[in-house]
Amino acid sequence: MARRARRGAEYDEFWPGYVDALSTLLLVVTFLMSIFMLAQYFASQESSGKDAALQRLTRQISSLTNILSLERAKSKSQEDELAALQASLATFKEENEKLSGFALSGENAAKSSAERIASLTSDIESEKKISSEALAKVDLLNQQMLALRRQISALNAALNASEKKDQEAQDRIKDLGKRLNAALARQVQELQRYRSDFFGRLRKLLAGRKDIRVVGDRFVFQSEVLFPSGQADISVEGLAAMDQLATAIVELEKQIPKEIGWALQVDGHTDNQPINSPQFPSNWELSTARAISVVRYLISRGVPANRLVAAGHGEFAPLSKGNDPDSLRKNRRIELKLTNR
Repeated sequence: MARRARRGAEYDEFWPGYVDALSTLLLVVTFLMSIFMLAQYFASQESSGKDAALQRLTRQISSLTNILSLERAKSKSQEDELAALQASLATFKEENEKLSGFALSGENAAKSSAERIASLTSDIESEKKISSEALAKVDLLNQQMLALRRQISALNAALNASEKKDQEAQDRIKDLGKRLNAALARQVQELQRYRSDFFGRLRKLLAGRKDIRVVGDRFVFQSEVLFPSGQADISVEGLAAMDQLATAIVELEKQIPKEIGWALQVDGHTDNQPINSPQFPSNWELSTARAISVVRYLISRGVPANRLVAAGHGEFAPLSKGNDPDSLRKNRRIELKLTNR
């Protein structure tokens, strides 16, 4: 009787503490799960480029949470069963003490009580085994959560490294853009200086000719200076003017540094009177053919072909809107412009 009393006291002392420890462990695990899910939420907001990986981890965590919830429910049920067994054990102990005062009937009752106590003890041992399995599962869940946290930490590190590389690339692009803009600005300034020298030299060479003038940033030759009416072959008088122009361009080409991309643009223009000849069906063909004739002659006089551009505008870029003879004469022209490529 004394041994059974001590054994019952040991169960009474051991199981409440064990249940409290298990409950505390489950609460800690729940808290860690909450912290982890919050961390996962903020990490998912910062790492939009890793959505697929984080969603996969979220599904794993959700699965683990469901498993943990089932284990908690199972543990709660085991605690209830254990409490019921302990209550039954206490009841049997009381009955055993009441029956100990009887003789023959007492011996039979004691034997029955001992059998029932042995059965209850066996049940308690089974519950212990089940609780140990639950603890093992909880420990496995903790290990899996730790592995998930490590994966999230690695993803965050990769995202931070990617963002850092992207920022460095953006900084390099901005720096290159600034340097390119500065280089282009220098080239434009230098080309502007050479353009001024070129136009100044042409003014001296062609001084006194009213049919050759400067309009804005262009040197303008009236078509009558270079071509017969309705033709694209340069006249003798026009060849002399082109020789002076070619000399000035060749000298200019020697002075401009090689790294400056420049070109002499030759634009052909006509008046608005349609030509419609077999050779030139429209003013487009006539203006383009005249610009090409000037370019070909300049090439023959030593001007590099890669520094020349020919374009025909027909009657669609007039200097004067009138239809009087003077306006029409102004609109029939060849324009030269020094520009960058």
